[in-house]
Amino acid sequence: MSVITTSRQGDVLILTSDNPPVNALGAAVRQGLEAGVKEGIANDAVKAIVIRCDGRTFFAGADITEFGRPMQEPGLPTVVDLIELADKPVVAAIHGTALGGGCEVSLGCHYRIAVPSAKIGTPEVKLGLLPGAGGTQRIPRIAGVKLALEMTAKGDPIPAKLALGAGLIDRIAGEDSLVADAIAFAREIAAARPLPRAREKVAQADPEAVAAFKKENAKRFRGFDAPAANIACVEKASDGSSFEEGITFERAEFMKLMMGVQSAAQRHIFFAERQAAKIDGIDPKIALRPIKKVGVIGAGTMGGGISMNFLSAGIPVTIVEMAQEALDRGTGTIRKNYEASAAKGRLKPEQVDAAMGALTPTLDFSALADCDLIIEAVYENMEVKKEIFGKLDAICKPGAILASNTSYLDVNEIAAATNRPGDVLGMHFFSPANVMKLLEVVRGAKTEDDVLATVMALAKTIKKVAVVAGVCDGFIGNRMLKPRQVEAMKLLMEGATPEQIDRVHVEFGMPMGPFQMSDLAGVDIGWHRDPTRIESIRDALAAEGRWGQKTQKGFYDYDEKRNPSPSPRVAEIIEDFRSKSNLQKREISDEEIIEKTLYTMVNEGARILEEKMAQRASDIDVVWIYGYGWPVYRGGPMFWADSEGLKKIVAGLEKHGFAVSELLKSKAESNGRFN
Repeated sequence: MSVITTSRQGDVLILTSDNPPVNALGAAVRQGLEAGVKEGIANDAVKAIVIRCDGRTFFAGADITEFGRPMQEPGLPTVVDLIELADKPVVAAIHGTALGGGCEVSLGCHYRIAVPSAKIGTPEVKLGLLPGAGGTQRIPRIAGVKLALEMTAKGDPIPAKLALGAGLIDRIAGEDSLVADAIAFAREIAAARPLPRAREKVAQADPEAVAAFKKENAKRFRGFDAPAANIACVEKASDGSSFEEGITFERAEFMKLMMGVQSAAQRHIFFAERQAAKIDGIDPKIALRPIKKVGVIGAGTMGGGISMNFLSAGIPVTIVEMAQEALDRGTGTIRKNYEASAAKGRLKPEQVDAAMGALTPTLDFSALADCDLIIEAVYENMEVKKEIFGKLDAICKPGAILASNTSYLDVNEIAAATNRPGDVLGMHFFSPANVMKLLEVVRGAKTEDDVLATVMALAKTIKKVAVVAGVCDGFIGNRMLKPRQVEAMKLLMEGATPEQIDRVHVEFGMPMGPFQMSDLAGVDIGWHRDPTRIESIRDALAAEGRWGQKTQKGFYDYDEKRNPSPSPRVAEIIEDFRSKSNLQKREISDEEIIEKTLYTMVNEGARILEEKMAQRASDIDVVWIYGYGWPVYRGGPMFWADSEGLKKIVAGLEKHGFAVSELLKSKAESNGRFN
């Protein structure tokens, strides 16, 4: 059966796409659309054509599995041009989302009608691309430069009401009567001439809007190629060039992006995120445990943030603390966070009330007895955690899942404190837990399959990107962070400055460098708290109260607005340690910083794969993109290593005397890749 079917209602031909799940514009759909439009043009009895979709959405974009492969004809630009140049009116009937190529199909139509809940947009920039079937040329001609910049260079969809005001749709249909309304609309405009064609409209230049847009989004676009290409195409549409000249320019920019490493990296992460949800060796149809109520132990920063994830998803939470003051402070922070979201228009007041109404704060540990999942979120101390899990073992009902939010401790040792180790795993949230998307799900040696599968499925419910990790020191993310931090400290001793090392990382695309990160988190985190025991530069800083931004001094000095500046005192401390270690200060190149801090991360990632602590290399990339701010346009550390060339990575590691992972070495020797 064809994915595009045709039917007639009197003099209106209806083309219907049925290509689940999202009516992606793959080859069969494009071929069906071409044939259907040609059929309508050729039939004298047809006065107008309606294009619609079955299922939950209008065309929601290209079939990205086709990217990088030879394109089957017709290409999408050919189909869109055919629609636009038809001598009979074509109406797009939009529900769900008209995204990317779907938006471009609708813009090729002469008229557009949409249900109130529909959204329209061009999110290609999020895959390192631009809308390559005329989107950058038609949107500014219909809706103006300002909105075209927002839609193409930022890629966020707009609601039907806004699209109506901008001319991107012509009419709002009834939510449940789209097809009937579209057919009526088609009959109404069947004889109207001339047909409105986007290619024949003129976009007015707006250099002030372009300049303001670039300035406003400079930080957001830093390092990315695709936003600049989208902006350039929109400018081309409005500089007096013909539509054909604009399309030629758009096509050239599209191909540059498509063949570039940034789009490959962003497409890699798109697929990697979906792959991470799959658990090797477990039947995807395994029965899951019902999670109707969650318990959280600890109302501090992490416990409160973790609780918000479940409350926002409509899952009741019982939160337990040791002292009333800590409990009140924690629940107060949760309410303040929700109210801040409401003040920004992200939540309605009744949603805040519903979330807080589903929260049960208590000092009574036994209140966790009826919870289906309990997450411990106290500080990183093995003895404390084992004591808590021993208590949970006695209190919790059979089948309850017991999870620790530990960021590096041995989950197997924690599980051994119970008589139900199969019900125990790690759920490592990242701070702030109500914002950060990553969740490392740590599979213990005895964790039952259905426990792991349940938590991985639950992650989607609370809008997290979950990755399965094995039990090792630091799991995936923090284990790879360690060599970066160790080598950065060594480089300080050898002659680099905190400013230089941080600058190299920021220029690479990180949100901040190792020492900026340390100052933000707190230099005193994990410090032994003995000011007389000074064994490292960090000990010396901590002993002097240089705890980072919170004390206005750490590796940097800070003003009242937390703006950093190089610290003469830190330079003295580093020089003092250098002389005591009999090290000669030398010039450190930016290249050496990359090799010692980032190549070592790749090396550790390879060891994680060797030890089967991660299921796949792309999972490591997902961890670093969503948990640590690795630039998405570099695709994660393992994809980046592939892009750099594994031989180059190995040579750089060996040059500095690092022991190279056997997996990394063998892949380099065989010209292999991690991804």
